[in-house]
Amino acid sequence: MRKLQTLMAATVAVTLLAGCGAGAATPAASGEPSSTSTVPSGETLVVYTNSNGEGRGEWWTAEAAKAGFKIEVVGAGGADATNKLIAEKNNPIADVAFGLNNMYFAQIKAAGALEPFEPAWAGEVDTAVGDNGDGKAYWPLVKQAILLGYNSDKISAGAAPKDWTDLWTKDEFKSRYERVTGLGTATAQLVFAGILSRYKDSSGDLGISADGWKQVEQYFRNGSPAVAKTDLFARIASGEVDMGQMPSSIIAEREKSFNVKVEPVIPTVGVPLAVEQISLVKGTKKKAEAVKFIDWFGSADVQGAFAKKFNSMPVNKAAAAQANPEVVKFFSTVKQQDIDWGFVQENMGSWVEKIELEYMQ
Repeated sequence: MRKLQTLMAATVAVTLLAGCGAGAATPAASGEPSSTSTVPSGETLVVYTNSNGEGRGEWWTAEAAKAGFKIEVVGAGGADATNKLIAEKNNPIADVAFGLNNMYFAQIKAAGALEPFEPAWAGEVDTAVGDNGDGKAYWPLVKQAILLGYNSDKISAGAAPKDWTDLWTKDEFKSRYERVTGLGTATAQLVFAGILSRYKDSSGDLGISADGWKQVEQYFRNGSPAVAKTDLFARIASGEVDMGQMPSSIIAEREKSFNVKVEPVIPTVGVPLAVEQISLVKGTKKKAEAVKFIDWFGSADVQGAFAKKFNSMPVNKAAAAQANPEVVKFFSTVKQQDIDWGFVQENMGSWVEKIELEYMQ
């Protein structure tokens, strides 16, 4: 069981797709550009993603159909999707995967479950935030900031927490924040990556000082456990809690849906930024169609329309022109936390196991 937990959780930090290859063209191999035909074959593509919530999956399916693609979206949390892709590597079910961040995809790539390729839009994105290894197998699509958000209708900026650690060290915030009850999502793991990486200690347990593990203990002891099938924003609107973790892209939609106003906390150390990626699953029998789809999905027009619809921040430079100006401004000014992602990736599985066994009660 511990090995399974470790496998399901070993990363942290998010992706989309595109497709435009030729109907009979040979799809891109490692380092080769994809084909240039834009004619889909109509084959059904199975797409694994952790980014299908808030209507995203339905939107992608409908837009893909308009472009001639037929896709079956299979949603799962980041760790769960990672585990599925690795477990199925010898007999893959998925053709494409997207939404997972760099660290999840690095794990999947290391397991040999991804096919190196180069999408048609490779020159329109900052490759530094994608796969930096040999044989690039995943490519960046969307930026996400992982935030602590609070009810600004109830708490003024001056009285709001300044950092995650305020939640369990200041009495006025104790029991007023939602704490997680599971670590199967990318967002939850990124929150703990941002906290634990501040307490790096080579002589400490799993590379973290005793004080760092004390922070985790206090986080769980003083928070209000998440309620199954109840949205954090619903709890904020009802006054049950005042704050909690959230990715930046959901805030605007949730504020409108639940009639609340939320402001993000930006610690002096900055916030974790995750970049959603897209990949071609190794062993897919529909490789040519999958490459066409990825070329379409990651294109400036499609990513721009998605950004406008879902308040996201595309990595594609040409697509950024269609993004919400407030989102563009936020990402141009927000401070990114300096995190040793190699250290986090190496230890996240063990951290999750320890947290689940010792603190998440």
